[in-house]
Amino acid sequence: MSGELGARRRLLEERVRPFPDFPAPGVLFRDITPLLKDPIAFRTVIDILEAHLKTHYPQIDFIAGLDSRGFLFGPVLAQRLGIGCVLIRKKGKLPGPTESVSYTLEYGQAELEIQSDALEPGEKVVLVDDLLATGGTMCAACELMKKLKAEVLECAVVIELKSLKGAEKLKPFPVYSLLQYD
Repeated sequence: MSGELGARRRLLEERVRPFPDFPAPGVLFRDITPLLKDPIAFRTVIDILEAHLKTHYPQIDFIAGLDSRGFLFGPVLAQRLGIGCVLIRKKGKLPGPTESVSYTLEYGQAELEIQSDALEPGEKVVLVDDLLATGGTMCAACELMKKLKAEVLECAVVIELKSLKGAEKLKPFPVYSLLQYD
């Protein structure tokens, strides 16, 4: 990691607050609230993501923000890139015709939806969320992109919990994470 990028990532790490035993015993929750509260840290997240995407993907049509914390980063990043942002929501939150995908969580089933006309076939999309853990939500989002015949360029997240191996479940889609924890 380059010196400047390393220093910027350390700033972000300092703004992620660990909460042991939340939401259940044995879980170490990584809280991004302090990062959102600090305008320099939040801007740093967007700056790093913007630079990464501009370097690696000369043509991106849309950012897709995942419900709900992907909504915090996705629209700002899309604005910086001069492109639109589409929303991937939990079931029942979007008006009009939708496509949906069911997926398994640690504690049961859930569903994600996107409006049927959100993307055209062949459009190039980067999926954005705050956290990649087991990969269930991001996999479901990739499946929605497949239903709309959009091309997933990358799954970008602020935090990746490496020990849960979510990135492995997302193959062949590339994953980019700003911060990694075991």
